[in-house]
Amino acid sequence: MTDLVPREELPVRLEELRASGRRIVLANGCFDLLHVGHLRYLRAARRDDEVLVVALNDDASVRRLKGPGRPHTPLAERAELLAALEPVDFVTCFGEDTLDVTLRTIVPDVHAKGTDYSADTLPEAATDAELGIELRFCGDHKTHSSRERLDRLERGS
Repeated sequence: MTDLVPREELPVRLEELRASGRRIVLANGCFDLLHVGHLRYLRAARRDDEVLVVALNDDASVRRLKGPGRPHTPLAERAELLAALEPVDFVTCFGEDTLDVTLRTIVPDVHAKGTDYSADTLPEAATDAELGIELRFCGDHKTHSSRERLDRLERGS
């Protein structure tokens, strides 16, 4: 099982992988209510012999972004679930509302985001461009969403 790696340790953990020619892909999100759309996103994010790092919003960040009733699943459990998924090599967490600090710390080759984003709507686009990080938009075309699932549960449908 992949463990939750502190963000500051990742550059050292990734150094040997980079030196062997492997590309580093960074995907991120809240992953509050894990569903098949998340798995499809992560599978599409990682290609061939790349290394996939998933940066997970911590609980306080999820509350700020999604509302005071969230997250429904605490950080440790979200990290354990994500680490068990076959495309995931490392899981880390971050407390900021955007991924800028994590991008600057890890400096991945690729920043993967879901298809609900574009270069025009991605909060970290300027940081990606400044650091020369390739953007990859992948996964389902938002056919699954946590918000939609919560709405259905609340309606009882």
